[in-house]
Amino acid sequence: MKIAGSWSRRLALSLALLFVVPVGVAVSQHLGNDAQANDWRTARQDSSGQAPDPQQTPAALIQVYAARAFGWRGAFGVHTWIATKPMHGERYTRLEVVGWGVQRGINAVRIEHGEADGYWYGNAPTLIREVRGGAEVDALIARLHAAAQAYPYQHEYRLWPGPNSNTFIAYLGRAAPELHLDLPPTAIGKDYLPAGDLFASAPSGGGLQFSLLGLLGLTIAAEEGVEVNVLGLSLGIDVSPPALKLPGLGRLGMASHD
Repeated sequence: MKIAGSWSRRLALSLALLFVVPVGVAVSQHLGNDAQANDWRTARQDSSGQAPDPQQTPAALIQVYAARAFGWRGAFGVHTWIATKPMHGERYTRLEVVGWGVQRGINAVRIEHGEADGYWYGNAPTLIREVRGGAEVDALIARLHAAAQAYPYQHEYRLWPGPNSNTFIAYLGRAAPELHLDLPPTAIGKDYLPAGDLFASAPSGGGLQFSLLGLLGLTIAAEEGVEVNVLGLSLGIDVSPPALKLPGLGRLGMASHD
């Protein structure tokens, strides 16, 4: 009994350190980053140069981006969005959830033309998924737009544990499993399941996800690997491609972008 108790304490301590230490490092890095924007009104929102010129790209295109959140939130998590362009389309449309203005009656879901790869209030985005093609991608874009309009939290936003911008993109990922969307572990809110459900497919559209109101959960899927969620923070291991997923720091290993 004493041996079992000792091992359980060691396991609990190890798990606590795996969650606390990476977050502490992320906070230190964030506080020491002098390049951060201090005023959201003047922060960069222009193109980061990653998305192709839509007028020079006849193919249908879907891109998924993640960028560190503005201000102190960026120490812990990212904001994610999806940009779409139909075949022969001349501009991108962004699908995302924004919390600013919701309390004044503005819709949380924003479906608007804009820079696919724009800086998120001074923070450069990372491309995490891209799909190109013809009519089949056009059909996938139409399904994404329909799912965005059917999102159940059109007028609700909660920074933690959700529903927030990452809850929305995870919802779209389940609606379009062809994306095989593997959201970063720093996408806090991706584990918040609509309608208080306990079980769902993972945001990649495969595997299985268990979540208790986004505060405690487990995800096992081919794309995500194995992830444990505690209080919105994710810790996990991915095997294809191999990487360690740490709270605050994100994915350490081979990039998941395809």
